[in-house]
Amino acid sequence: MIHPDTEVRFISEEIGYGIVATKLIPEGTITWVQDELDQVYTPAQVAKMLPFTQEMIDKFTFRNNKGNYVMCWDTAKYVNHSFNSNCVSTAYDFEIAVRDILPGEELTDDYGYLNVSEAFKAKNEGTLRTTVYPDDLLNFHKEWDSKLAKSFKNLKNVPQPLESLLPNNIKTTVQQVLKGEKKLDSILKLYYSEKVK
Repeated sequence: MIHPDTEVRFISEEIGYGIVATKLIPEGTITWVQDELDQVYTPAQVAKMLPFTQEMIDKFTFRNNKGNYVMCWDTAKYVNHSFNSNCVSTAYDFEIAVRDILPGEELTDDYGYLNVSEAFKAKNEGTLRTTVYPDDLLNFHKEWDSKLAKSFKNLKNVPQPLESLLPNNIKTTVQQVLKGEKKLDSILKLYYSEKVK
């Protein structure tokens, strides 16, 4: 489920639609949680689908570390890519804001940590990276881990409207990390490779 202070808006002809903040979302806010309504499909299930359905799976899902396709049931499926994303996935099936997201600003993910099946050239943002690759997690996990470590400690200091959707074991882990009793798991735990089965 996407943060409640968001809505779908038309971004541009090139981008299409995206998710925009309707209020300030402070750094450290949980911006998305994989919840019970999200649909998870195995590769075998997707292989049996009609070609059009497979296209929609390719367009609107991400792959988890098991290689399964996750289809968000709500508007979260419209979160667009950015090499300067303001949200980053954690190893705990939720994402956080890694900086303040202002009202009217688009919420974005770096698709490099979403286990894309094929490389694609992204919109030019003036960054050194111009293409998203299936193995980006192997190459950039330290950079994303650093952003997560900086912002994760703010979880306890900002409102968390999605916290109730976290499973109890994840809540416990989060508390242990915040108390310094446990190390924050690396985003590298999200990695899936077609070659490793």
